[in-house]
Amino acid sequence: MQYVRGMSQPARSPRTPATPDVSESAAGGRAAAQRLRMRRELAAAAMELFATKGYEATTVDEIAAAAGVARRTFFRHFRSKEEAIFPDHDDTLIRAEAVLNAAPAHEHPLDTVCRGIKEVMKMYAARPEISVARYKLTREVPTLREAEIASVARYERLFTRYLLGHFDEHAHDDDANDDPLLAEVAASAVVTAHNHVLRRWLRAGGQGDVETQLDHAFAIVRRTFGTGIGAGRSGGAPARPAPAAVSAQGEVLVTVARTDAPLDEVMRTIEQALKER
Repeated sequence: MQYVRGMSQPARSPRTPATPDVSESAAGGRAAAQRLRMRRELAAAAMELFATKGYEATTVDEIAAAAGVARRTFFRHFRSKEEAIFPDHDDTLIRAEAVLNAAPAHEHPLDTVCRGIKEVMKMYAARPEISVARYKLTREVPTLREAEIASVARYERLFTRYLLGHFDEHAHDDDANDDPLLAEVAASAVVTAHNHVLRRWLRAGGQGDVETQLDHAFAIVRRTFGTGIGAGRSGGAPARPAPAAVSAQGEVLVTVARTDAPLDEVMRTIEQALKER
């Protein structure tokens, strides 16, 4: 199972102005911030009502009233009351995709996906008290649990598409028809590792070094699914030179190294071989 870094594609736009419109960009940023703030206010109102009245007994009108907005404002941001419990997933999905699109050429695709899903953990860790309360609520309300599962599936689809787009079709002997399966399994493994750490952190009340725990889980995924992935890719980390060999007569010294190996490493290998003659 091997991946290659594809060339990034420029974002398509109906128009490409020669000079960015700074005022337009700033206005768009403010609008996005206001949208996210309103979504979070509605989510906070919904969670408080769900906790006090119960999920089934709470209406959209009550959520809107508690947030100080009209019913139509609520439906501009959410399609249903269960959606209101997850106000940040849409924006987080965009940020995760941005990580994939901006990945450096030398980075292993599986590492890129791990960095992408860290945006999800950042979302939860930014407001631990809200995240813990939401976790408890989703455990009690099956409808909310289903909504959460649907959100997770969106990340898996994003990562699967990314990994599938980075297979080196000439670098493995397996049937190319297996590529979608391999990509989906690897993407699911990353998401599962993330969710395992996230649940453990939430059950601990949002306490602990979740970043270190997440890196440990990703290392396990990489060891399991990274064998052979990326072999033959250009732009990878330089390999260490192979051990040198000296002829029995001591007349010829032969060493093997990749052309992209640092010169100082090659020289150290030669010097070591000469000492051991």
